[in-house]
Amino acid sequence: MMWDDNGTWSAGDWVAMSLMVIFWGLLVVAVVAFVRWSRRDAATSRTASPPETAEQVLANRFARGDFDEEDYRRRLSVLVSAKEQRL
Repeated sequence: MMWDDNGTWSAGDWVAMSLMVIFWGLLVVAVVAFVRWSRRDAATSRTASPPETAEQVLANRFARGDFDEEDYRRRLSVLVSAKEQRL
């Protein structure tokens, strides 16, 4: 970058500096985006678990006390018979 006689930048200097600022700005944005993307993928792969089966949901609700043992056994038998009918 050269200074002219008045101590100011020429038009070419402004263009070169603008391009350099844009380049470094895009580089920083790309690095930040990559880090966020890689952390999100790592977090979702680490915490992803298979969905609960209907029997597991029923057992969890029974454990919370949503219904009594008789109701649990009745609902479980309905689930088991429905599963057998599909097979």
